[in-house]
Amino acid sequence: MVAVVDLADVSIVRGGSYLLRDVTWRVEEGDRWVIIGPNGAGKTTLLRVLATQMHPRSGTAEILGELLGAVDVFELRPRIGMTSIAVAEQVPGREIVQDVVVSAAYAVLGRWNETYEEDDYARARELMSQMRVEHLAERTFGTLSEGEKKRVLVARSLMTDPELLLLDEPAAGLDVAGRETLVRILGELAADPYAPTSVMVTHHVEEIPAAVTHALLLRQGQVVAAGPIAETLTSAKMSDTFGLPLEVTHDRGRWTARAAQ
Repeated sequence: MVAVVDLADVSIVRGGSYLLRDVTWRVEEGDRWVIIGPNGAGKTTLLRVLATQMHPRSGTAEILGELLGAVDVFELRPRIGMTSIAVAEQVPGREIVQDVVVSAAYAVLGRWNETYEEDDYARARELMSQMRVEHLAERTFGTLSEGEKKRVLVARSLMTDPELLLLDEPAAGLDVAGRETLVRILGELAADPYAPTSVMVTHHVEEIPAAVTHALLLRQGQVVAAGPIAETLTSAKMSDTFGLPLEVTHDRGRWTARAAQ
């Protein structure tokens, strides 16, 4: 299989503290991964390495076959789609939803003087329909609910037809209805064999979409376990990851975790 991500002994240090320590991990083409761990485990830091926003202090990181430190990241980044709270905060509230999506073709946030082809708008409409936000195309981003904003940003992250899709806590801050709608749509995306290889970060196993294939568990910047999701999201491994006895269950494609009785 082709490696989309290949990390070997990757460490990140800030202020004398390790954010990641000796992380070795491989993501193959077609995989759908979830990264789980407590606050401060290094999940977002790891995702930023995958997004080419951070470089390892030691070890090697190959993303889409390119070695970080030996590649022009500005040429690599268009091949990677990403959505996160940080991206959401940069979108002007007055921006029209359709423009939020289509402007990803130029890697900008906020329309200026770019010129888009009809094919660009057709692509944006297709993605908005896939994310169930096509009816919001003429609304301004600032008037949307949090769940609607999340789905618009997922559509935007897919605009350039990326080879790697990164989702940083996509369901954070949503109510139950918003979360379930998003998780269902992300499950449909994960089940699509033509969708890009994906890596999602979350604190909560309840937010893992059906059809996710693999899990990586992080604690204090180190890998606790990684592999096929059914072998990794066990009660014992999750308990080690969170430092609390947990009972993890799986039913009809969804996961739950609660304190062991």
